[in-house]
Amino acid sequence: MKKKLYERELRRLQAELVELQAWVQATGARIVVVFEGRDAAGKGSTIKRVTEYLNPRVARIVALPAPTERERSQWYFQRYVPHLPAAGEIVLLDRSWYNRAGVERVMGYCTEEQYERFLRQAPTYERMLVEDGIILLKYWFSVSDTEQEKRFRSRAEDPMRRWKLSPNDVASITRWEDYSRAKDAMFVHTDIPEAPWFEVESDDKRRSRVNMIHHLLGQVPWERVDRPVVEVPPRPEPTGYERPPRDVSNVVPDHAARLEADARG
Repeated sequence: MKKKLYERELRRLQAELVELQAWVQATGARIVVVFEGRDAAGKGSTIKRVTEYLNPRVARIVALPAPTERERSQWYFQRYVPHLPAAGEIVLLDRSWYNRAGVERVMGYCTEEQYERFLRQAPTYERMLVEDGIILLKYWFSVSDTEQEKRFRSRAEDPMRRWKLSPNDVASITRWEDYSRAKDAMFVHTDIPEAPWFEVESDDKRRSRVNMIHHLLGQVPWERVDRPVVEVPPRPEPTGYERPPRDVSNVVPDHAARLEADARG
């Protein structure tokens, strides 16, 4: 997708997301958006574009670390419950309870019994969320094996993004078919009418972002709401306040000024 067209459409969609946010706050709606998919499929970058202009007190990103020993002893879904939205909130899950059907299944981090129990319980859990009024959207980001490997190598060579490449990510190259089978089985058991899966083709990141955001906006029954106009009052006349001398404060050095001086030569 051409950059100029992408940026124009992304800006328009982000403006609509701001309007969606206003509707969520006004109506007390609760939205959960699940982002799942292959490693390096573009989930994180899409989440970043979704939330770029949203209020972080309304739209929260949840990206849980590996469970603790205590959490491993809990009911599997229990660690996710505290992160569900209250009225007027949007929660975006950067990976979710579907870890059990994906990486835990493929890498052997759960038992066969735990895996099968998850496949039975996940639809019931999600039906409970939807029945309680939560709008639940589930997106699977799909990337080809060649494009995934290309992105992995790009991350490995970039010191600013190398942190995004984990041992589990690298293992996904050698276990491509195992992950494919796990994804297919997961869809069979959890693609339910109340909370269907939506696949996002993401070899082209720009295209996948605008496609996903456009789809999300069409899945939520939002409408524009009148927002109060906040007027900036005139500044009152000074009353004699004097700022303390700067030399008594720890002022951050003007690094930018030195850069400008160096640039002028």
